[in-house]
Amino acid sequence: MFSVRTVALVLASVALLPLGVPARAVPPPPGPEGLLVPGVPPGPSQPWQIDTPDQVLAPKVYEPTASEDAVEPRDARPGTYALVEYVPLDDAVTRVLCSARTGPYQRGVERWLKLKVDGKQSAADCMAIRAFQQKQGIKPAIGFAGPVTWARMQLLAARENPNAHKKCPVRTGRIACVDLDRQLTWVQKGTKVVFGPVPMRSGRVVHPTRTGWHTIYWRHKNHVSTLYNTPMPYAQFFDGGQAFHAVYGSIHTTIGSMGCVNLTLGDARRLWGVLKKGDRVYVWGHRPGT
Repeated sequence: MFSVRTVALVLASVALLPLGVPARAVPPPPGPEGLLVPGVPPGPSQPWQIDTPDQVLAPKVYEPTASEDAVEPRDARPGTYALVEYVPLDDAVTRVLCSARTGPYQRGVERWLKLKVDGKQSAADCMAIRAFQQKQGIKPAIGFAGPVTWARMQLLAARENPNAHKKCPVRTGRIACVDLDRQLTWVQKGTKVVFGPVPMRSGRVVHPTRTGWHTIYWRHKNHVSTLYNTPMPYAQFFDGGQAFHAVYGSIHTTIGSMGCVNLTLGDARRLWGVLKKGDRVYVWGHRPGT
């Protein structure tokens, strides 16, 4: 017989679709990540949610009233952006202390931690990964080399110089750099980084964030998606319906957005104070798993 927790975790592995979106529009993620589930409940701040819909079509552009601009979007509830790792279902159900499973980011994690890079989980690997997860507040800290652990490593490695590989063009004006490969975004003016890098979530395989040059053409602090009636706080549109904006849910999910660049509320608020209408955006790479 299945326990209530087992059933809940199985249900958690199924993507919750927004109203009005046919099931065929949201295929399961490819590769081993499609078999993973959140390792711990995300708490009262959010339900078992692995997708937040964004706006696909370009919004109706208008000048927000002074009263609209004066109202700040509501704060996210505590725990909304907790670092919840995606782990194998049986590891979550049995609450293992140290996973014996090889994770989808095993080699990258081994290399980052300066372990033997063989792409196979070992007891030593698990203990080292678990120590990193505990230090970074990633739960469950069971030593599984999952997408959230790898994303955290990518962020830490990029903090000193996110443009070390010169993927984002250097210009005299502000450029918002969107690195799909590492799921990071930052703003630079010349060679100086004036915002970030911060973690983000880009578009899924069927609704990818479009690469190349774009321009911030419309900003709306309290925008709501006209397709899904979903809040898009601090929205800054740069290409059709694709925008930087906050979400009231985790940005660390195995399924991407509907094309927008999703940020935490705090990061989206800070980015709002940095970018202006007319600033350039440069997007490159591919979201992992797409």
